[in-house]
Amino acid sequence: MIVVVKNLKIVLCYLLIFTVLFCGNAYMAYLNNNTQASSSTPLPRFSVVIDAGHGGVDSGCVGSKGVYERDINLSIAQKLGNMLNTLGVKVTYTRTNADGLYGTFASGHKMRDMRAREAIIKKANPNLVVSIHLNSYTNTAAHGAQVFYKLNSDISRELGQELQEMFVEQVEGSRKECSPGDFYILNCSPAGILVECGFLSNPDEEAKLITDSYQEKIAYTIMCGIVEYFGLSES
Repeated sequence: MIVVVKNLKIVLCYLLIFTVLFCGNAYMAYLNNNTQASSSTPLPRFSVVIDAGHGGVDSGCVGSKGVYERDINLSIAQKLGNMLNTLGVKVTYTRTNADGLYGTFASGHKMRDMRAREAIIKKANPNLVVSIHLNSYTNTAAHGAQVFYKLNSDISRELGQELQEMFVEQVEGSRKECSPGDFYILNCSPAGILVECGFLSNPDEEAKLITDSYQEKIAYTIMCGIVEYFGLSES
């Protein structure tokens, strides 16, 4: 009886050793496979925060057909983001739906919204911030996309000039010159541009801005300016 018990303990001991060795090897193989998989996936080397202006109760300007700026801004922002993603650019959005970022609608909601956008930008620490907007003016003849760049930022100014040239080449009726702009959103990052993609107050331009094809054209033009200035096509 004592011999049987002793032999049983030896067998159990061998089984325990075998189990530890087998599971240990399997676990190490799992770690190695996952380490190799993660190391073979390149990390994005360039990142952009795309800010769709306005949102929620802050609709921005309104077209003659009742179209809200906030909605077109978001559509163009998402189209631009999809294009940049195909180039391996890391894209972060300040908003991804029609809502604003102010939380409860109460006094000071606009500043809360802007500070929430700033927090997203600071966390992402991007190479570039692109804010998408539409324009409006009492003179309905006013038209054309225009780029605004951050004050006292050479990168922002040079990119703004590059992008404005792209608009002149690719989007008929665009403004000839970019301009400096002291906008809150541009001051949240070392490099930022704000693109007024057209005038909703101009009936002809509004009719184009509400179409997917024209929004794609705007997004493509912005992407081309970014790619050209930062040399992303060379990588």
